[in-house]
Amino acid sequence: MEVSCESCQARFNIPDEKLPAGKSVSAACPRCKQKIKIEAPSPYDDQAGSGPGDDSDVYDAAEKPFDFVEEDALTALVCEDDPAVREKIKSTLALMEFNVSVAGSTREALKRMRYHNYELIVVNETFDASTVEANGVLVFLERLPMSVRRNIFICLTSARYRTMDHMMAFNRSVNMIINAKNIDEFGKILSTGITDNDLFYRIYRDTLKSIQGFA
Repeated sequence: MEVSCESCQARFNIPDEKLPAGKSVSAACPRCKQKIKIEAPSPYDDQAGSGPGDDSDVYDAAEKPFDFVEEDALTALVCEDDPAVREKIKSTLALMEFNVSVAGSTREALKRMRYHNYELIVVNETFDASTVEANGVLVFLERLPMSVRRNIFICLTSARYRTMDHMMAFNRSVNMIINAKNIDEFGKILSTGITDNDLFYRIYRDTLKSIQGFA
């Protein structure tokens, strides 16, 4: 479904399956932050318990992790407990033109990932957990099907592992590690990691596209 903001005229594409059936969606425009009201395209379901004109049936995007961004826009999820570090990562990603979501808990992070496929996830090794082994976000990401996982770049921030420790990154099923001491260079290090990852997968992705084209 294509949606336009009446305030700034920005246009966005939202998958129909992400809209709540039989309800209206209220969300802030990611560009100008003005409120946009979207009428879900799916037919009204009588089992919802109220009529189409009943305001109690209006869906407020603030209640759920409902994200919509411009087509081909990059999205990132930040899972970091330290407010100062979190803000530094968030501002750096914004400069890199990522649309950033922040999770305050493992439950919220999993909920957000249910509604949106992020290109980048930055997660602290002990986010909402006492140890890296108990990190629910990392456990969830490790169990994703490879067809989904390979399209997500996962950056682990750590106080004990070295920055760009490739063997430990492989061990923790992430794409790269950035040590907390190097957080001021987060943008530069992350850009290098993403570039290397894109080069590594380029031939594979090009081959996959060519095969699909003949299918």
